[in-house]
Amino acid sequence: MSALADFQNEIYLKGLGDVLPELPTDLTGLEGLAERRLSAQAFGYVAGSAGSEATARANRAAFDRWRIVPRMLRDVAERDLSVRVLGTAMPAPVLLAPIGVQSILHPDGELAVARAAQAAGVPMVLSTASSYAMEDVAEANGDGARWYQLYWPKDRDLAVSFLERAKAAGYTALVVTLDTFTLAWRPRDLDQAYLPFLRGIGVANYFSDPVFQQAVGGPVTDANRDTALLHWIANFGNPSLTWEDLAFLREHWDGPIALKGIQHPDDARRAVHAGMDAVIVSNHGGRQVDGAVASLDALPAVADAVGNQISVLFDSGVRTGADVVKALALGAQAVLVARPYAYGLALGGEAGVRHVLRCILAELELTMTLSGLTRPDELSLDTLVRA
Repeated sequence: MSALADFQNEIYLKGLGDVLPELPTDLTGLEGLAERRLSAQAFGYVAGSAGSEATARANRAAFDRWRIVPRMLRDVAERDLSVRVLGTAMPAPVLLAPIGVQSILHPDGELAVARAAQAAGVPMVLSTASSYAMEDVAEANGDGARWYQLYWPKDRDLAVSFLERAKAAGYTALVVTLDTFTLAWRPRDLDQAYLPFLRGIGVANYFSDPVFQQAVGGPVTDANRDTALLHWIANFGNPSLTWEDLAFLREHWDGPIALKGIQHPDDARRAVHAGMDAVIVSNHGGRQVDGAVASLDALPAVADAVGNQISVLFDSGVRTGADVVKALALGAQAVLVARPYAYGLALGGEAGVRHVLRCILAELELTMTLSGLTRPDELSLDTLVRA
């Protein structure tokens, strides 16, 4: 029987001793608190999106266009939210999405997130743009489940080195972000003239890499730091990549591969044809293309296009356990949560991330239970109606 919802009882029992949660349990309230805590630069980098931020707003509005239809008298006494996705067992179909440069939110950055994820049993996806080297994050994650997200660099030897290091450090699945071969027009960052990478933040995996070090003349120090940053700029993204290049990844990674950034059914079909194991329906939280389709609106057609040939995951706009239910009902097998845990990290470090995870998982279980559902595979389009 699932015990994720027990967090609710734990809160109420602590309340008998006048102990209140340190952070809100309505996770939509975290953003405002984080804005007051963080610098304008750090908050803008995490909260901001492309252009007028219309895509980010569309992501949230898409969830409001669907309503859950609870069903009664269904014997929901026993629940089991556990799933296995891309070979990874998890207590519920929820993962932590890759977010870069987390040290701008809290000094422990990805290390705190790795510890919180391990404690909750939730898989984390580590960004190439981590503030800490992937090996250090793996150590902090211990026996936790972890995937590695690749920003595919121009230097193919560097890409291979990243993959080899990730495999050696226990990352079991590869997430390839397709939509960020160059950074979008992001006014919040531009108005602050702030790009953390140029300040040496979020480049730990590059600076610690032997192939990268060889290219810049040795380990990165103050003496060659500018050279290293210029080399990072020259290699971060590769706009010349095509579907045919995916064979290179399959050659150098023997585990599951998920393509992140898929929005069109034809691209999903091409992922199947290319031998990929999963697609992640995502618009990068609205951070790349202003005025783009909301990820939730794109999800059903993508899920229909691939059927049961490969796994379909989802991110962009997820804030609550009820959001997770809606995404699963529309065709996702698992959902990646991003900004809520980033704000939790900013407000409370490891404890803040754990709070966010426990809230989402508890609300997910309660929402399903009260809707007459006991397992994720019971969710379908019949669970929802259009608002």
